[in-house]
Amino acid sequence: MAEVENAHWWYSATRAHLRQLLDPFLDASAGDSSSKSFFDIGGGTGATGAWLEEFGTVYNVDVMPVANQLSRDYHATIEQITGSVTALPVKDESADGVLCVTVLYHRSVADPVQAVRELARITKPGGWVCLWEPGVRMLRRAHDDVTHTARRFARKDLADAARQSGLIVERSTGAHLSLLPLAATKALIELPMRKRSENASDLAKGQDGLRGTLPALATLERKALRRVSLPFGLSAVCVATKPL
Repeated sequence: MAEVENAHWWYSATRAHLRQLLDPFLDASAGDSSSKSFFDIGGGTGATGAWLEEFGTVYNVDVMPVANQLSRDYHATIEQITGSVTALPVKDESADGVLCVTVLYHRSVADPVQAVRELARITKPGGWVCLWEPGVRMLRRAHDDVTHTARRFARKDLADAARQSGLIVERSTGAHLSLLPLAATKALIELPMRKRSENASDLAKGQDGLRGTLPALATLERKALRRVSLPFGLSAVCVATKPL
């Protein structure tokens, strides 16, 4: 992940999606950026949430110390915290915004709703929580085994988890819809082969996204997302706010 976080098209496209989805909430919290605090939960090697430094202090929280070390190596100005999403070592109402990208799917998270409650706990009233997880429940691929996937989500799952945690759902959508046919085809090819190795990861190759085709489709999708929400996609997304 550290090696490809800036080169792989999926990371770049996902950051662009997140920025577009969160722009209205970042504008709403405009002011003295030095007083803003943003937490990237399960942030891994740091690139997913690093762009939030434009708006305030970013804290990268990950359960693996090696992830924090890599994040520190690649993003020296981001604060590092070692901790689990199910028991965050963060004070109540500390965050103006909380990013949680591909964390709740993991087999180490026994109860995703309880994890979202933790995210809500650390969020200030009026602050936002953004959840981004693998979409389409029935789609199981070799990549899921490599990444320790226990579950995939419909967008309703994330919205329900947010509401059960006392949050107000502001946006619920699918993302990377154009990838679904490719992912489904790949899953069917892998099924009889039962391919389960590190080389099965989607990060192992294709950093340019079929010579720029997939990044171009993602750009078109963002144009659509300015007007509508997608019913599903290879990813499911929810943006919610904490009541004042």
